[in-house]
Amino acid sequence: MSLRNALLAMLTSQPMTGYDVYKNFQTSVGYVWHAPDSQIYPELRRMEQDGLIRGESVAWGKRGTKKRYSITEAGVESFQRWLNEPPDYQRERDPIRLRAAYLEWADPKASMDFFTAHIAYHSARIDDWKEMIRTLRDHSNPTLAKRIEGKPPEDADRITAYKVFAYEGMIARARAEIEWAEGGLDLVGKLEKTDQAKPLDDPQ
Repeated sequence: MSLRNALLAMLTSQPMTGYDVYKNFQTSVGYVWHAPDSQIYPELRRMEQDGLIRGESVAWGKRGTKKRYSITEAGVESFQRWLNEPPDYQRERDPIRLRAAYLEWADPKASMDFFTAHIAYHSARIDDWKEMIRTLRDHSNPTLAKRIEGKPPEDADRITAYKVFAYEGMIARARAEIEWAEGGLDLVGKLEKTDQAKPLDDPQ
């Protein structure tokens, strides 16, 4: 259902072909909800069958056609209903913490590499999200620009502020992940020093 609502969110800005949805998804909603095209296109077809979006054939190139989707009234109602419901929290399925809990089985270097890679990944994501915030604030993000087109400044500011706030939350979480991984590096270093200091016949 989350993918469905992410696609509805995209289509509240303007009608799009499946390709346009996929392309814009990667530079907007995709930053907070990843989905490959192998999931997006089938979901669009299911949403059309369920009456949440409407597809129409439009000219594409010299002789081809593509289907362009627009959100229906039922789609808007479904999207708003989802936004107004309490959040549905899922039980944890965290492969990173699962792996960290059993690093006593790993080589020390692999443990260090694990935490170093975690820091590098989240540092890169922070850079991505900062760039997204920049394009939101200056309204150069194409999806946002279309969404606020023709709207009064106060409405445009309101729309932008919520989106910026969401990405600021992603940055805050990434920074917490980096801090956790830095602690992991310290822990591996400390434990390795302790292990090396133990005599080989230490019963502990």
